[in-house]
Amino acid sequence: MQRPPGYTYGTPLVPLSPVSLREFEWMKATAMFTDEDVRYLRMSLAILADQTAEIVEKWYEFVGSQPQLIRYYSTPAGMPLQDYLARTFARFQQWIIDTAEANYDQDWLNYQYEIGLRHHHTKKNRTDAAPALPHIHYRYMVPLIYPIVATLKPFLARKGHSPEEVEKMWEAWLKAVLLSVALWSQPYVKPGEY
Repeated sequence: MQRPPGYTYGTPLVPLSPVSLREFEWMKATAMFTDEDVRYLRMSLAILADQTAEIVEKWYEFVGSQPQLIRYYSTPAGMPLQDYLARTFARFQQWIIDTAEANYDQDWLNYQYEIGLRHHHTKKNRTDAAPALPHIHYRYMVPLIYPIVATLKPFLARKGHSPEEVEKMWEAWLKAVLLSVALWSQPYVKPGEY
């Protein structure tokens, strides 16, 4: 897969995360995220890499069925913005790959901050010049963890791994998504309270 439009991971366009690598280590410890989880995320890469379009399609079906969610990808009159959806679709596919690669370095940490800014009014719509709602309300970010992670399990089970391996990969994904959303939440929290 070629680099999606607007995907600035590892470039100077991405601001430095206000969360240090040391603080992120503490966050991982709080989520009981271990080297075993890294191993199982990386195992999932070979399973999910050729399924990313199908996975994101499943996620988009859910978002599209929820009026409170699709409005963030629509005009003020409520018409879904197909070009915007296509561009974010490609970046969502790349996010699956990035998550499964589990490379928790400074570039990755910075890009999580960038993703959070792109959900928040600070940068929402700027990457794609989209005329959608200018802010994704925080109240939907945490609940969306469940449909994102729950729909992954059947995809993880498609290539013959044992039920125990599938469960370990799924648990690693749950922890990884929880950590990502926690990082994306930073722009929503009052200064000094994150």
